[in-house]
Amino acid sequence: MPKPPLELKIGDVVQMRKPHPCGGDIWRIVRVGAEIGIRCTTCDRRVLLPRATFERRIKRFVERAAPPRGGEEGAAS
Repeated sequence: MPKPPLELKIGDVVQMRKPHPCGGDIWRIVRVGAEIGIRCTTCDRRVLLPRATFERRIKRFVERAAPPRGGEEGAAS
């Protein structure tokens, strides 16, 4: 049975298994979908990775994004 996808949010900070050529291994998630957009916190380079590749390469969550403020998403007022 396949594992469910990781719950990822824009603003999460993750540590990857291999360092970026600039030497940094800490990345901030800037896009979530079939491809995950991440930005290096050391050099500010942006990279897109397929979700499966990203989930294999992630080492740990350094910081989780704060939940959205207010009620449910998409709720009309």
